[in-house]
Amino acid sequence: METTVGKAKAETVTLFGVEVSKMGMRQTVEYLADAVGRRRATHVVTANPIMFMTGFENESFMRMLREADLVVPDGAGLVWAARRLGKPVAERVAGFDLVQELFRVGTREGWSVYLLGTSQELIEAARDRIAEKYPGLRIVGCRNGFFGPDEDDEVVRDIAEAKPDLLLVGRSTYTQDPWIAQYHQRLNVPIMIGVGGSFDVMSGKLKRAPRWMQKAGLEWAHRLMLEPTRWRRMLVLPKFALKVMVFGEKQRAR
Repeated sequence: METTVGKAKAETVTLFGVEVSKMGMRQTVEYLADAVGRRRATHVVTANPIMFMTGFENESFMRMLREADLVVPDGAGLVWAARRLGKPVAERVAGFDLVQELFRVGTREGWSVYLLGTSQELIEAARDRIAEKYPGLRIVGCRNGFFGPDEDDEVVRDIAEAKPDLLLVGRSTYTQDPWIAQYHQRLNVPIMIGVGGSFDVMSGKLKRAPRWMQKAGLEWAHRLMLEPTRWRRMLVLPKFALKVMVFGEKQRAR
C-alpha cells in the first residue's frame, strides 16, 4: 500500500492492521523533507514491539497507530516481525538516528525546531547541545514535558504560534504520541515525532549504545543496563514474538 503526503508516496506493509513504512532511512528523510516543503502536518510514530503490545491492550492506542501519517520500524523486533510475516521492510529506521538526519537537513535548509519533554534542566541542556552541533537549526521553543491536560491549550498555542518545521515530543510511550494525535490539526507542524527518552541522550545525561549493539539490534539491552528499572517493560518482548509466530501460523493455515 501507499501513504501520501502531498505528492510524495511511501510504500507500506500492513502489520496487525497498522501501515508500517517499508522505506529505508534515506527515503524516509526525503519523504519528510517533502512534507516540510509542502507544509503538510505529519505525525511520525517511531514504532517498536512495546507500542504494538500496548495497542493490543488499548483500543485507543491502536487506533492512534493506525491513523498516524507515517509509522517507521524503530524497534529491531518490528523489523524481525515484518520479515517473519513475509512482509519485509528495507531496514530499521531508529528514531534517534532519524532525528539526527533531519537535523542535518534542517541545518542546511534553515528549519526551525521546537523541543518538548523531560525536565526543564534536561531539555535546556539538549537545546544547547543541539544548537552547538547544528548551528543552522533555529530552535524556536523549549519546554519541559511535565504538564497536565489543563495546560494543553497553553502548550499547543505556544507551539502553533512558533510555527516550527519540526516538533520533538519526549514524554512516556503512553502519553507522547496520543498527545500529538489529539492535537494534530491544531499543532499543524510538518514533522511531529515522539522521541521517548532521546532527550536524555541529546542532553548528555545518557550515552547511546555502542555502534555494534545498535547494528545487532541490542540497543534495548544497553538501555536496560543503564536503567535496570525498565526490566518490566522488556517482559513484553517475548510476548510480542509469540504473538507474531502464532499470527504467522494462522495466516499460513488459511
